[in-house]
Amino acid sequence: MHPRNVYAPTLLTGTKDTMKVSCAEVFGPVAVLEEVADFSAAIAHVNNSTYGLQAGVFTDSVAHMKQAHDELEVGGIIIGNVPGFRIDSMPYGGIKDSGLGREGVKYAMEEMSEPRLMVY
Repeated sequence: MHPRNVYAPTLLTGTKDTMKVSCAEVFGPVAVLEEVADFSAAIAHVNNSTYGLQAGVFTDSVAHMKQAHDELEVGGIIIGNVPGFRIDSMPYGGIKDSGLGREGVKYAMEEMSEPRLMVY
């Protein structure tokens, strides 16, 4: 691949909530790094988006893990890793404008099946 066809990994700071890079899904090696007041403010910042595929939460606090699970409006939460983790047997997918339904073996089988009902 020619070097000009590769986008270098990029960290952005000083962004505003209205910037697409901050409030929309970015499919590339780009991350926004902004300071927040506390963990609850970070959750509110993530939820202030019409998208919700996955979130990566870096913490060793069980209370923060539980709060993230209870409050984050995303399809999946990955603790201690980036939000791109996926294996075929897990339900993968987002909420809001990040998609409808889930991917994975079980979900593919359901999608390709036709449920039927007979009442006697």
